[in-house]
Amino acid sequence: MPNILVVDDEQAICWGISRLGESLGHEVVAASSAEQALEQLEQNRPDVVILDVRLPGMDGLSAIERFQDRCGTVPIIVITAYGDLQTAVEAVRRGAFYYIAKPFDVAKVKGALVRALGTRRPDDSPAPSALHVAGMVGRSPAMQEVYKRIALAADSEVPVLVCGESGTGKELAARAIHRYSSRADGPFVAVNVASLSSSLAESELFGHVRGAFTGAEGSRVGLLAQAGGGTLFLDEVADIPLPTQVKLLRALERGEVTPVGGNDSVQTDFRVISATHQALGERVESSSFRHDLYFRLGVFQIDLPPLREREQDIAELAEYFIALSAARTGNAAPALAPEALDELERRAWFGNVRELRNAIEHAVILARSRSILPEHLPPPVALAPAPATARGSDEHMATAVRDWAEEKLNQEQLSGRVYERLLEVIEPPLLDVALQQHQGQCAAAARTLGLHRTTVRKKLTQLGADEGRSPSNS
Repeated sequence: MPNILVVDDEQAICWGISRLGESLGHEVVAASSAEQALEQLEQNRPDVVILDVRLPGMDGLSAIERFQDRCGTVPIIVITAYGDLQTAVEAVRRGAFYYIAKPFDVAKVKGALVRALGTRRPDDSPAPSALHVAGMVGRSPAMQEVYKRIALAADSEVPVLVCGESGTGKELAARAIHRYSSRADGPFVAVNVASLSSSLAESELFGHVRGAFTGAEGSRVGLLAQAGGGTLFLDEVADIPLPTQVKLLRALERGEVTPVGGNDSVQTDFRVISATHQALGERVESSSFRHDLYFRLGVFQIDLPPLREREQDIAELAEYFIALSAARTGNAAPALAPEALDELERRAWFGNVRELRNAIEHAVILARSRSILPEHLPPPVALAPAPATARGSDEHMATAVRDWAEEKLNQEQLSGRVYERLLEVIEPPLLDVALQQHQGQCAAAARTLGLHRTTVRKKLTQLGADEGRSPSNS
């Protein structure tokens, strides 16, 4: 009969898992400390170990190696009430079979037990010690799942696709995978594909030789070659031009890069992590993205939850951004008043964590080291988030504008200027996004918007923003 060893100093946890194991037909033994559990190994070797992280005496993470020394590749399921990214990565790095954050439901533990009893985890290559990844904050169940998948991705070499709305932290997730991977000492090369023109995308990614095209006065090493030995992060990967997709697929499959205008291939070894806020599957169906490249990039997928689905993380994120802002200015960190926190937790946060950070930085400036009150926060964004597809985006925008119009048309103070007010609401974020995508370059942003650059500069002046500075930060 399979034997399950539960190591936890909470009697209720031991009792619950014991009842679960027995209901599955297994014998369960409980211990309240790692030392006690190791002593029991002399009498009976378990088939599965369920191990808490915080224990009296030796902690659970330190005990993993001791269990492996005595029991070989016994599957170890780690459970913890302190589920952060470092704990998840460290558990996987040390060879844990599975990682579960408290509080957990019976179905999750049951599923982990069934898988653990049906297989043995092979020995894993070591990964670097835990590093802090700025911005990866939160202990909600949704983020626990993200941490676990980041840890698993870092422990492998397969391509990873990170999906999520704008502002959810896709690049932070990519950097976390890189830092905890065996490639941590190599370069992390990030490129926003949406910022590359179709004519220059291939040259930027693959490099070019001298004379390859007009203006190529010298050779240039492409980003793929620069990422050799490390990680290439392709942000907004859905915007890669179709001709470039073919060449990228070849580079991924063969590990070689041919510069534009060149005949000789250059060998390179990089790990690719890509990210998108769009539904790539639908792009494949519309023939705007190659299906073979889609399957190559999405071997392992991580979905980042929007902030509105992890409200319990808002307080921790707010405190983190307050401390970050205070450290940058050298001023004392203001306290977050309870009523201000209530306001933060009520908002929809269509811009996700990025919008929350901007709101906190705005409030810190106004509070001037005093308590942050609701009046220190900027007004909430009125528009809904951009969904994954263009059709969905149009529908959400139309609904938001309709709701806004029904509210504003009956306000006397807006009589005669409702349309002007709507433009005042829509234009700043539209210009903001366009400028961000093109690193503040007005001419490039104007081309994206289909406007003349003089028109864009005029609008920026009207909004009180200079070229290179976002209107929302004016």
